[in-house]
Amino acid sequence: MTTTRTNGSLYTSIQNHIATIEFGHPASNSFPGELLERLTNELKKLGQNNAVHIIILKSEGNRAFCAGASFDELVAIDNLEEGKTFFSGFANVINAMRTCGKLIVGRIQGKAVGGGVGIIAACDYAFATEAASIKLSELTIGIGPFVIAPAVQNRIGKAGFSELSLAPTEWKTAYWAKEKGLFAKVFETQSELDKEVELFSAKLASYNPNALTNMKKILWEDTQHWDTLLFERAELSGKLVLSDFTKNALAKFRK
Repeated sequence: MTTTRTNGSLYTSIQNHIATIEFGHPASNSFPGELLERLTNELKKLGQNNAVHIIILKSEGNRAFCAGASFDELVAIDNLEEGKTFFSGFANVINAMRTCGKLIVGRIQGKAVGGGVGIIAACDYAFATEAASIKLSELTIGIGPFVIAPAVQNRIGKAGFSELSLAPTEWKTAYWAKEKGLFAKVFETQSELDKEVELFSAKLASYNPNALTNMKKILWEDTQHWDTLLFERAELSGKLVLSDFTKNALAKFRK
């Protein structure tokens, strides 16, 4: 069942030291600002919960994993402050994923675009199905994947990020993403995906929680500057979205 709520949905369940966060939105699991804020707060809360050892991040339904930021909110941006706030939504989520102290396992059942790719990259480990193609389409509307770039580069390297971001109309397959390091394993079916996510997470959650926390710190070494970097990138994006080029491009997409 998928949500029909215009601001999306976010549900968390905790069982056997595993917290499962499931987000959803009727527009291909895209993220309006309110939903990004709810996810950020939930990650911070779970980071402080000693009963939680591992987090699974997933989205609703059996189609798209995440279509990125809300298109309706993007086209409504009218000034720099609104632009920076809009793009800071994903900056907040990525920083919360990076610093929450719990290892995050991504369950990726379908396509991901833009900020959705950033969220996958900010997971510590990700499993996907063959349907989980990815695309960074930002250049086509006159902006760029600036906020998520550090997370994506951290996961697939600068060469992989270049190949993905400079071909903004091309879908890269799940197997391409696995080869680059975004996905650990790719499965033919969602049932196989879910079985592996369950087994892997249960095993991980059985390990020493202090060792897991320290492992998380090591995986994200030398990223403390993201606390400022991602918001500088959000401001850059906010400026570009106000440009005539981007306004015209967005108008065409709307039609």
